[in-house]
Amino acid sequence: QVQLVESGGGLVQAGGSLRLSCAASGRTFSSYAMGWFRQAPGKEREFVAAISWGVGLTLYADSVKGRFTISRDNVKKAMYLQMNNLKPEDTAVYYCAAGTRFVVATTYEYWGQGTQVTVSS
Repeated sequence: QVQLVESGGGLVQAGGSLRLSCAASGRTFSSYAMGWFRQAPGKEREFVAAISWGVGLTLYADSVKGRFTISRDNVKKAMYLQMNNLKPEDTAVYYCAAGTRFVVATTYEYWGQGTQVTVSS
């Protein structure tokens, strides 16, 4: 069982930066793939970035490549999303997820409660 808690969301102007954190509980954190997803009002939840267990392979949605960076610290049982050059279209609730498969789909087994990111123009 894994419990996830996101933090770091907030209001930022376009072009600004935010760093999201995801704190995890559970003894097997390092065995899980981790991902960030987001959901804007009236839209489906969409993939943002993922990082594998072990060597930490990464995947990014095309819309965030070159602007967002995902990372994890298995000792601290934490995952991060550094978001730079934010755009108004990045506004959404951001969710942390953990699962046994390193995928871009929303099939992760465990989810956090979400943190709001709002980017003003």
